[in-house]
Amino acid sequence: MISNSEIKLITGLHRKKYRSLHNLFIAEGEKLIKDLLASGAKITHFYTTEVQENLDLLWSTSPVRITERQMQKISLQKNPSGWLAVFKQPEITAPDQALWVVALDDIQDPGNMGTILRLCDWFGITHIVCSEDTVDVFNPKVVQASMGSITRVQVHYLHLETWLSTQDRPVFGAVLDGKPVREIQWPDQGVLLMGNEGQGIRPERAKYITDHVLITGAPSKGAESLNVAMATGILLHQWHIK
Repeated sequence: MISNSEIKLITGLHRKKYRSLHNLFIAEGEKLIKDLLASGAKITHFYTTEVQENLDLLWSTSPVRITERQMQKISLQKNPSGWLAVFKQPEITAPDQALWVVALDDIQDPGNMGTILRLCDWFGITHIVCSEDTVDVFNPKVVQASMGSITRVQVHYLHLETWLSTQDRPVFGAVLDGKPVREIQWPDQGVLLMGNEGQGIRPERAKYITDHVLITGAPSKGAESLNVAMATGILLHQWHIK
């Protein structure tokens, strides 16, 4: 069973205000929940509509069985997977000890944010610094797209200009008038700055770029630009194989 107070709590977590207030976030889907648990994330509530024998033996934390109607109430998915859990937001440490940091200027799309989290996880980047207007990392759509990387990559929301102004390492920025990426000499430490989906890197933040990078491609009659997550992946790969 699920109580009315639990339903109220979980539906409140659909909004950033209450995720921050309670220091909690929602994850949906059996695989994602298993991955978060395996990563050491602390679970507080766990529900399923599944009816299986020995279900309690398959999980380190036993899920509470609820009806499909109840799942519809607490889920953000149009067609709920049948698995929903609430986790504590992980604690974070200062980003300045990391050799490489990805900095994000006003990324708005949850799918892009989640994909960038996965990319950072894949390439061993453990810290992301975001402008304060970047999409909330604990937005359920970001959590879904990150596929568990949210527990392995720490995300910081800071006044980005102030943080960039304190950096004594090179800042690489993806721009249209930069040096071709294949000619870049990637150092052992630095910052990769990526801009908003529509506007790119804002001037007040772009002034801190020390190395302007251009991602070159073959001539195309249709594609005008790359998705910010795709561009991040290309640049991280180039850095990784340096």
